[in-house]
Amino acid sequence: MFKYGLLLLTGIFICSYSLMFFIVYLNLLKMGYSFFEYVIFVFKRFECLIVFLGIFLIVISMNKIIYFVNNICRRKV
Repeated sequence: MFKYGLLLLTGIFICSYSLMFFIVYLNLLKMGYSFFEYVIFVFKRFECLIVFLGIFLIVISMNKIIYFVNNICRRKV
């Protein structure tokens, strides 16, 4: 159970780190980039692409945690 909690926290950290760069790069819109150019720029950056890894880790860990909790609830009944 501890490893899935750690996996969840890692996913949250990676998502937060990546989304921070999405916000930082919003300054490009103020500098004259169009929204389409902004999206292309963001999806070329590694630090913005790891948001998908973070979401994947969160989904996997939540599935495991929910499965674990359901098994504990069934044993008590």
